[in-house]
Amino acid sequence: MTNLPLSPLHEVIHKQTAKEMIRDKIVSMIASGILQRGDELPSERELSTMLAVSRETVRGAIQLLAGQGVVQVSQGARTRVARVDVKVSTQRIGVTDPSSINGYSLEAVHAARLLVETAVAADAARHLGPEDIQRLESSIAAQEQAINDPVRFLICDREFHLTIYYASTNRLLADFVVDLYTYMLDHRRIAMGQPGAIEKSLEDHRFIVRALKMHNPEAVAAAFSEHILRIHDTSRAVDESGIARAGSPANGAAVSHANDGK
Repeated sequence: MTNLPLSPLHEVIHKQTAKEMIRDKIVSMIASGILQRGDELPSERELSTMLAVSRETVRGAIQLLAGQGVVQVSQGARTRVARVDVKVSTQRIGVTDPSSINGYSLEAVHAARLLVETAVAADAARHLGPEDIQRLESSIAAQEQAINDPVRFLICDREFHLTIYYASTNRLLADFVVDLYTYMLDHRRIAMGQPGAIEKSLEDHRFIVRALKMHNPEAVAAAFSEHILRIHDTSRAVDESGIARAGSPANGAAVSHANDGK
């Protein structure tokens, strides 16, 4: 088992507390388009499960965001995203600002993901330990609970991918792949609203975990290639205006939110 951190959540960053790191994760989700103005955040309980931290850490992060005016906390109501003109911390995850990758074409990003992400995932397969696998299996369980909610699913999806990326021995490549992952996530959340899209991604994730549990780099790379191709195809089905193209089911704009309390 590698001594490298499982994910940026578990890094020892002397100038950052756990709640500051979770704050930055939420800010990155806003900057990349997973979370948009007016969106309800998952409950503290849900976020603590999705991000693998305590509810107290999540509560502290939300308090920091509320103090900055990024989210609005109301008594008896769910916390909502109040503004999206966020400043991404210098401690951000990835190499660049989460929206920088959007200047490239879908085909260029797809080719880069096939080349780099499969290699990073294959490397991760050699170093994942039992605790890492448990984290991924817990993520699968959280994804199953988000089967009808594209926003919540993408929050889980992001953590699932980052867990694998940062099990790689090459932190620079892992950071670069994070940037590739953030490509057009505002469109991705629409694509994930299409009938069957979440179920298919979840199926891909289960297959990836099975390959990782075998510590088979070739099988993991092949599984990721299939997953990346699916991401490419579903993303291409959403045009530049963010509307599902003709011939594609178009119910992605309606995002349901579970109404369980904190």
